Amino acid sequence: MARMYAKRKGKSGSTKPHNETAPEWSNKDSSAVTGLIIELGKAGHSSAEIGTILRDQHAVPDVRAVLGGKRISSVLAANDIGGSYPEDMMNLMRKAVGIINHIGPGNHKDLHNKRSLELTEAKIRRLAKYYIGEGRLDSDWKYKRDQLRLMVE
Repeated sequence: MARMYAKRKGKSGSTKPHNETAPEWSNKDSSAVTGLIIELGKAGHSSAEIGTILRDQHAVPDVRAVLGGKRISSVLAANDIGGSYPEDMMNLMRKAVGIINHIGPGNHKDLHNKRSLELTEAKIRRLAKYYIGEGRLDSDWKYKRDQLRLMVE
């Protein structure tokens, strides 16, 4: 797969092994895993952090194998835990806020970070278009740089 904003090819990433069932040594109690997900979500962890904690501390290598195909984010959404925006979009908006704070009054000539801000904002707009189509964002939602700090939780 080629890089989107560079003239070089990227290295391929690792893939998970194709296993439909959980290993014998893993925690296979779906109600206990669901309870852990809800507890960690209420503590303020993201779904990626929850997956890492379950893997490292609770012997759950694959949550989807234990929960019958359900993802961590779907368990959190079913219990009304999480923010008003999807997690990947919120991460991009936090990144944009950090770049805006950097460019601010002290580094207004930093052309590389101005370009990275443009690329990040383009990713946010593309992702917003997808989520509007999926119905996870309002149809009248627009990205506004001056209101970005208010959107970031």
